[in-house]
Amino acid sequence: MATTLAVAAQAQPPARHWAIVLHGGAGVIERASMNPETEAAYRASLTQATQAAAKILDRGGSSVDAVEAAIQILEDDPLFNAGRGAVFTAEGKNELDAAIMDGANLKAGAVAGVTRTRHPISLARAVMEKSPHVMLIGAGADAFAASVGLEQVDPSFFFTERRWQSLVKQLQKEGRPIPPRPAGAPPPPLVPVAEIESPDAHKFGTVGVVALDREGNIAAGTSTGGTQAKRWGRVGDSPIIGAGTYASNQSCALSATGTGEYFIRLTVAREVCALVQYKGLTLQQAADQIIHKELESLHGDGGLIAITPDGQLAWSFNTPGMFRAKLTEGGKLQIGIYNDEP
Repeated sequence: MATTLAVAAQAQPPARHWAIVLHGGAGVIERASMNPETEAAYRASLTQATQAAAKILDRGGSSVDAVEAAIQILEDDPLFNAGRGAVFTAEGKNELDAAIMDGANLKAGAVAGVTRTRHPISLARAVMEKSPHVMLIGAGADAFAASVGLEQVDPSFFFTERRWQSLVKQLQKEGRPIPPRPAGAPPPPLVPVAEIESPDAHKFGTVGVVALDREGNIAAGTSTGGTQAKRWGRVGDSPIIGAGTYASNQSCALSATGTGEYFIRLTVAREVCALVQYKGLTLQQAADQIIHKELESLHGDGGLIAITPDGQLAWSFNTPGMFRAKLTEGGKLQIGIYNDEP
């Protein structure tokens, strides 16, 4: 009996500690352009999203569940360029993209150009789990969301005055036509909306989460409103599996943020994971190789967060700032905004 118990004990996989890394977009984010109240608000939101994921992981929940829960919070927070804080297209619309991937089985789901689904990340998960597809776009994606019971909202739900005024300012500067104020939006304010951040802070903003659960499985998710004043149905890297989002238990899980066209060309997410899997680089080495060498050689800007099944955590960015947070089981929450923070 003792021998049998010993063999059974040896067969048990080693206990894993959960971990999570989160980002809220990279860009021209500098201390001089952000007042203390706004900075505190960002740090509080990052804390809330991280803690929501941590709660799930701490009770034995899956990395996919944790990723979705954290991103839902960020999608509902108008501070971030995702969901209710999304930037506007040149036509005055909010077009939302998202992706999620399960590292345990390489299943993935993605959506682009969504306008009526409250939580695009949940729609991406539904595509992954309830359809035979990987990516759905536009009205069809919203129709699928409704068919599986995901909350639908009027497009005006995503309207925020700050993002609207930012669009107007950019279009005026570029001499481009200003679209009509969206139907259903509240009346214009009597006083101007205060600038609470640098104008470029979310020009290429995104939110993303990567997580490791106690089973040793990793997952990644990304959600974004895309680039401000985008035209012609432009889609960036966030919903592109292998570019802005990727997860495999054989390598790493990654979510990116930045100028999506460059991340697509470099297939950044898969490239980082390949350096870990096939070249034996540490996760931080691989992230820095792609961001500070490959991306910069193309004059691209942005950053990424990543995690491995053995618990390596990394972030890397070549912009003045990136909203970010990380937490490991039993550890202390670490939050950063500017590039001179650890």
